[in-house]
Amino acid sequence: MFNALIEFAVLPLGVWILYLFLRRKNGRWQVYRPYAWLGFFANYLFLASTLLALPIHEVIYPKDDPTTYIANLDDASLIPIHPSGKEASIDKETLLNQLPTLAQEDVDSIQWYEDTVIDIDLNEINERFPYQLIGTSPKWGSGLLSMIYIEADGKGILLSTTNEQLYFRAEKSVIEGGE
Repeated sequence: MFNALIEFAVLPLGVWILYLFLRRKNGRWQVYRPYAWLGFFANYLFLASTLLALPIHEVIYPKDDPTTYIANLDDASLIPIHPSGKEASIDKETLLNQLPTLAQEDVDSIQWYEDTVIDIDLNEINERFPYQLIGTSPKWGSGLLSMIYIEADGKGILLSTTNEQLYFRAEKSVIEGGE
């Protein structure tokens, strides 16, 4: 979810400390007591709102949906990040049309590694994801940032977040002039 650290107070230490310092001061404890307890119980209000917000955030911004990570393509551009990537540009219209229908597939990192390293021709090394899509932004308010890599054939999209990697396949290439 958020990977949020959730803490709550079990012992009202702040209330006890105020009581120790204010119990002898001409009834000042009686004045501050309701505020001390209000502060203690407000922690439980914050705890409840955090626990309620976590599933609501997941419903509004599903983490397995590529439209959560790629919402705005106005300034999007494609840059080659490996010598095997040729100069290319992103077909924004095709990508926007295919985003809701992208099929998520498992990341087969062992097979990808074998394809890249074991079956290489010594004169030419082909990177599986030679392009990076930059200039995009996620859905407003999601707070989910990712690096977006495009496969050499233009049909594979790898979303790399801080916690996981999601791989999606498109029907048509999202690179202009692609297959």
